[in-house]
Amino acid sequence: MKKADIFEFYRRLAEQNPSPETELEYGNVYQLLIAVVLSAQATDVGVNKATRALFDKVQTPQQMLDLGEERLKDHIKTIGLFNSKAKNVIALSDILVRDFNGEVPTDRDTLQTLPGVGRKTANVVMNCAYGAETFAVDTHIFRIGNRTGLAPGKTVLAVEEKLEKQTPQPFRRHAHHWLILHGRYVCKARRPECWRCIVSDLCRYKPKTPTPSQA
Repeated sequence: MKKADIFEFYRRLAEQNPSPETELEYGNVYQLLIAVVLSAQATDVGVNKATRALFDKVQTPQQMLDLGEERLKDHIKTIGLFNSKAKNVIALSDILVRDFNGEVPTDRDTLQTLPGVGRKTANVVMNCAYGAETFAVDTHIFRIGNRTGLAPGKTVLAVEEKLEKQTPQPFRRHAHHWLILHGRYVCKARRPECWRCIVSDLCRYKPKTPTPSQA
């Protein structure tokens, strides 16, 4: 995709949604970190349902340790892989209390040393909590990067690096939110809704899907 097309691609998404935000619900940076860890291979809707009652009780790493692994499992048992996620949440909470005075680290490399925190999770926390211009590539962004020609790549890291290189200002801060939301609600995996896509003319995806009335 040409530079002018990339700029226009983001410009339209920004015009439609000037201030995009994560759909995960949280009250502080620690809760954001936990929500993102829990969201791996799970939907934001499912995570939010599980964490509402949990976050009423738990706002800090120490409170999570006080809750304990078994009671944490009771809160998150509707989420996929809840056993391993509970272990990671307790382990990372212990590290935060022990080594970081209960605070969430403010750099990506340190975040990735925490149990259950990969590059994507660290990128989300850096972006949402600290305003970093990071690109958290999930399945939606990976699909859009390749399908549209915005940032083609064979791996998640390759797509992230392409987005990092080619996303212009003033769109870098919110870019990954626009792409996630576009992939979640318009450029869907099985049947992209090209008929209502505001960037379809810029997209390299050739078999444009028809409107429901044409299908």
